[in-house]
Amino acid sequence: MAMVNPLAGADHQIAGWFHAHLSQALVNLLRVFSEPGSAQWIGVVLFLAVVFLVWKRAWPALVTIVVAVPGGMLLNELLKLAVHRHRPFLDGWFVDWSGYSFASGHTIGATLLYGQLLLFLLPLMKSKHWQRLSILSAAMLVMLVGFSRIALGAHYLSDVIAAIFLGVLWLMICALLLRPMRRSVVVPAAVAVEEPRPTTAVTVFDRTVDSALKL
Repeated sequence: MAMVNPLAGADHQIAGWFHAHLSQALVNLLRVFSEPGSAQWIGVVLFLAVVFLVWKRAWPALVTIVVAVPGGMLLNELLKLAVHRHRPFLDGWFVDWSGYSFASGHTIGATLLYGQLLLFLLPLMKSKHWQRLSILSAAMLVMLVGFSRIALGAHYLSDVIAAIFLGVLWLMICALLLRPMRRSVVVPAAVAVEEPRPTTAVTVFDRTVDSALKL
């Protein structure tokens, strides 16, 4: 697939600079920064989230996180095959990757996972301070993963920017498409009248989506 890249100059300059300045200590540090976006790490966190949602019987939220995270990562792999863009560096003592470059798998995985968890958790936080801190922490974690992939030579700058954009876009699409399913959850009328509706992962997610769409 042919692709116009307005960041081509910056892509190669940044990749070349890091390639010339990498050391063993820096590579080891960058690999640590990359880990929160690795398939193994995401798999563990996703498994724990799925177990929790099954335990709480939050089926709509369970479907949402499965479609959003693994679904989005699978689409990114199809995009890599379609674009067929080679990585900045394929040879070197620090190279431990294969496959294609666009878009960054580590970065989109981190964007999807931590973005979706953030959508679940934000409405539970009463304090605006903690909400802002959580958003900032998730954003910094994603950017740290993306930076590490650029510095290691696994991806170009444009690969990482595209991964963040596509990850956020996919989360928005999932939120809109899966909203009817979440709202089809029936609460018995007697319970709704006699007792306040408990806060669940389903209601939490709906409040977050409603707030986001009003911005």
